[in-house]
Amino acid sequence: MSRETISQSISTVHPINLSVGKNAEVWDTTGKRYIDFVGGIGVLNLGHCHPRIVEAIREQATKLTHYAFNAAPHAPYIELMGRLSAFIPVGYPVSGMLTNSGAEAAENALKIVRGATGRTAVIAFDGAFHGRTLATLNLNGKVAPYKQKVGVLPGPVYHLPFPSRDNGVTCDEALKAMERLFSVEIDVEDVACFIIEPVQGEGGFLTLDIAFAQALRRFCDDKNILLIADEIQSGFGRTGQRFAFSRLGIEPDLILLGKSIAGGVPLGAVVGRKALLDTLPKGGLGGTYSGNPIACAAALATLDVMTDEHLQAWGAQQEAAIVSRHESWRARQLSPYLGRLTGVGAMRGIELANADGTPAPQQLAQLLNLARDAGLLLMPSGKSRHIVRLLAPLTIEPAVLEEGLDILEACLAKLD
Repeated sequence: MSRETISQSISTVHPINLSVGKNAEVWDTTGKRYIDFVGGIGVLNLGHCHPRIVEAIREQATKLTHYAFNAAPHAPYIELMGRLSAFIPVGYPVSGMLTNSGAEAAENALKIVRGATGRTAVIAFDGAFHGRTLATLNLNGKVAPYKQKVGVLPGPVYHLPFPSRDNGVTCDEALKAMERLFSVEIDVEDVACFIIEPVQGEGGFLTLDIAFAQALRRFCDDKNILLIADEIQSGFGRTGQRFAFSRLGIEPDLILLGKSIAGGVPLGAVVGRKALLDTLPKGGLGGTYSGNPIACAAALATLDVMTDEHLQAWGAQQEAAIVSRHESWRARQLSPYLGRLTGVGAMRGIELANADGTPAPQQLAQLLNLARDAGLLLMPSGKSRHIVRLLAPLTIEPAVLEEGLDILEACLAKLD
């Protein structure tokens, strides 16, 4: 199958062509089966072709396939926003808008905070990833490959160290960096918002330090700065609860949603304090396809399945299996390159490092190839692409999860 008509600037991790998927398994066009620990990069928390979601798509497709909400409202959009508002675990009235993607949610959040605060500066974090559109590129805490050759980016945006037990940056170090930022680089009165991932995705599944998160919330309240939580990858049960910010003991002002919101159908959202979402004038928010009826139907079915009981059980099962295996591998010294386990819940990364602690990206590349040949799809992450991120569907059958971990174990043992 020729790929000559596809831009060569699009990078792919695995040189295969997929054709069929069912829960945590996929098959390529040659009929080869793979266990999927990529999950569409966090999109498929409920697996490939979940029957409830497929049925919702089919039913909606017989009623209304599209209408632009800015032209005339439709029932799926209205129902979904009501359900989403109830699903967000915060104590304030929630309002929001639907988008086509997580990056589009981030873009609209920037418009909202500018309108609400009259300020323009944004503080993001090292290792962050918030999208590939022009404004979100500026938020990303990594140059290659996202910012290369694209010229001057919209701003002003500043970056701080991301404090986490997974990268060795402490709460005090991050707070001192923040103190320096406002002493040397920018007046705090010019800052509209901080944007942060409760668990960094592209950054390597690094969990945000709880003490820092709470200090940041207090700082934002004191300085009238808004706090945006990017839950695009960590949300909808990935960490074993609805959203990862709950473990931090804080409530963000705005929350970015996407990926697993609709079982694989393109959809995103920005939700938060109603007063903020109502700041811009009529027509300031919207989009032709934003909140497409079929995507809304898929998201409604997703929420039907994502009960707290299910999320906790799925997350606990997957976390226990991964943590147990990793502890066993370390105890047995399975591989000299096997490093730490990052992340929380079912959002886990496995670091590959050399004996001196430096990243081992070449071994990770080798691992991806070995695993694919053996029937397991994996995805890299981290600044040096040295952390394997595990994103198997939360609904993966226990036997399939164990089979995938068996393959991962065998491949780790072969690294050289």
